[in-house]
Amino acid sequence: MPAPIRLRELIRTIRTARTQAEEREMIQKECAAIRSSFREEDNTYRCRNVAKLLYMHMLGYPAHFGQLECLKLIASQKFTDKRIGYLGAMLLLDERQDVHLLMTNCIKNDLNHSTQYVQGLALCTLGCMGSSEMCRDLAGEVEKLLKTSNSYLRKKAALCAVHVIRKVPELMEMFLPATKNLLNEKNHGVLHTSVVLLTEMCERSPDMLAHFRKLVPQLVRILKNLIMSGYSPEHDVSGISDPFLQVRILRLLRILGRNDDDSSEAMNDILAQVATNTETSKNVGNAILYETVLTIMDIKSESGLRVLAINILGRFLLNNDKNIRYVALTSLLKTVQTDHNAVQRHRSTIVDCLKDLDVSIKRRAMELSFALVNGNNVRGMMKELLYFLDSCEPEFKADCASGIFLAAEKYAPSKRWHIDTIMRVLTTAGSYVRDDAVPNLIQLITNSVEMHAYTVQRLYKAILGDYSQQPLVQVASWCIGEYGDLLVSGQCEEEEPVQVTEDEVLDILESVLISNMSASVTRGYALTAIMKLSTRFTCTVNRIKKVVSIYGSSIDVEIQQRAVEYNALFKKYDHMRPALLERMPVMEKVTTNGPTEIVQTNGETETAVLETKPPHSGLQTGSQANDLLDLLGGNDITPVIPTAPTSKPASAGGELLDLLGDLNLTGIPSITAYSKNGLKIDFSFERSNTNPSVTVITIQASNSTELDMTDFVFQAAVPKTFQLQLLSPSSSVIPAFNSGTITQVIKVLNPQKQQLRMRIKLTYNHKGSAMQDLAEVNNFPPQSWQ
Repeated sequence: MPAPIRLRELIRTIRTARTQAEEREMIQKECAAIRSSFREEDNTYRCRNVAKLLYMHMLGYPAHFGQLECLKLIASQKFTDKRIGYLGAMLLLDERQDVHLLMTNCIKNDLNHSTQYVQGLALCTLGCMGSSEMCRDLAGEVEKLLKTSNSYLRKKAALCAVHVIRKVPELMEMFLPATKNLLNEKNHGVLHTSVVLLTEMCERSPDMLAHFRKLVPQLVRILKNLIMSGYSPEHDVSGISDPFLQVRILRLLRILGRNDDDSSEAMNDILAQVATNTETSKNVGNAILYETVLTIMDIKSESGLRVLAINILGRFLLNNDKNIRYVALTSLLKTVQTDHNAVQRHRSTIVDCLKDLDVSIKRRAMELSFALVNGNNVRGMMKELLYFLDSCEPEFKADCASGIFLAAEKYAPSKRWHIDTIMRVLTTAGSYVRDDAVPNLIQLITNSVEMHAYTVQRLYKAILGDYSQQPLVQVASWCIGEYGDLLVSGQCEEEEPVQVTEDEVLDILESVLISNMSASVTRGYALTAIMKLSTRFTCTVNRIKKVVSIYGSSIDVEIQQRAVEYNALFKKYDHMRPALLERMPVMEKVTTNGPTEIVQTNGETETAVLETKPPHSGLQTGSQANDLLDLLGGNDITPVIPTAPTSKPASAGGELLDLLGDLNLTGIPSITAYSKNGLKIDFSFERSNTNPSVTVITIQASNSTELDMTDFVFQAAVPKTFQLQLLSPSSSVIPAFNSGTITQVIKVLNPQKQQLRMRIKLTYNHKGSAMQDLAEVNNFPPQSWQ
């Protein structure tokens, strides 16, 4: 057979291939020739063939058929054969293939070879791909080589020991005596590998960590010698003596000093020296400084040293290298919670990074900016972040808007500033805000009683002709529905009031209803707002009735359902409409799903639901639904007056009949629950046919005295076997001489059909005195609870 081509010729030939198919053809042809040579046991050219096979393997072609040939080369007495054989073993074999175990004996022999270079090859191979079985068998030979005087072998043995410890951690103690002496070596290669070995042992064993803490002074001395030593061409990199060894020592010091006062104290001075004496003009110096900063932050260092570390990171932010700026921002983000004031000094530089073109730097700067916000700088930081929100890429807007919401809620200097900030976010990036942004803002506005007129005016102007930001339109619709009377009356004191008529307000809401940009949820907000305005406006009630009736035939089922319900309110239950559509009371941030327990004067604990929940912002289903239907008899006893359209699952579809005549209004006699001091409380009852467990009680309070009763509050409590829902009253003033009444609706869920008992509490002002009285009602007619 002719001699096979050399590796260099093969590389040159392959590089001449113009297409992938041509290259594959060359490789297949050469692989066939190599296979033939292997079958003929050609010892002369085995080394050359394996070398070519390794090149083809690195190009991505299969070369597994050369595994056994590698073992034959390893068994050869020639160094050139062994070198290629071991290289092939490291590339083609791993511990998942049983064939690698055949190498164990050859490696053991080579570890005891008389030539250091052969021993080095064996150590490299064992340290690269040795399995746990091989490591157990050969750990003794590695430990012997760690004690040799040959620095070439000691550094390779140390790295091999690292691999052995990773594979078989219980062999760690075997290397302990030899490891202690490695730090006395003057050879930088041995020092470097010994520090790597020490680091591995400390990370894997708490006992080793405690044992090696006594080496901190020695490591500090080595690091000091590196800093103070003059120019050494053998180890110099850009004017710095062996930066690789310095970085490794700093990492080991970080592990040894963590959570240990004595070790941290011993290394404080050297860390300060490294931080102040390292040249920063080259990237090599920056790498050392970065490791120094990480070490200072991780150990129990002095406060002045920590400030120095943060100042180094602050200088990194001014570097032209994007990678250095990125690691500085990442490190500052990790330390901002522990050293907040020190990081605050670099706030302006961090904010400038928001304008960086690199998106990774921009994101880190945004996260760090939010972490720096506090009560003192909230106005300035929010100004910068709102500017960033206005100009940033779409992928940042959701996180930025969420961060602004959280920061504003936590640090808002005033309610007006808080509302203005949230509105600015909704105007700028309304389509990117979280789902809970709308109910949270509604709650904020509701609780800011003095800001109602200002807020509704701002929102009205914000949505004029622009319905693109749906969350903003939803909040605006809700506010106009709640506070439309304040908008029309022009009561705003914070800024110049706008002159708006009732018809103009309705025009805006009708435009939202018909806009192609409005989602179904937004239309629901608008329709509900229009319905609310029927109790706040006086001149446009007929127009509102017309709009509501039109949407009773909407193709959107949710809107149609709302409109049908509201039509029913106008026609059959108009006397209840003012109470149902009354302005929302102040809402609590934390809501509960169950009834509230109240303790009476006699110590008895009873159950009452006296809370009002925040409005839901979107269409809900299942247990979350809060239909207006529930007010008159449903199976969901949650105390919510809905302010946006909601929907029930299919199983609850029958509840629509509650407003359309499915209530049993006859056969239950009314009772007088209270009559004293001119105040009379009458109860009338209704039972739902769709849910017989629910009793709807309508109270009527009348006043027969010659003076009005003001600030009237009716409270009720029932035993724990019942659930009670108390809705808002139609008014808080009971006119004198029985000239008018207050109505209020109570829903009682009585699943066990027990006799109904109720304790009521009445508070009101009369003739300049605050009145309060308790009474029990036990004379409920059987038809109301059986």
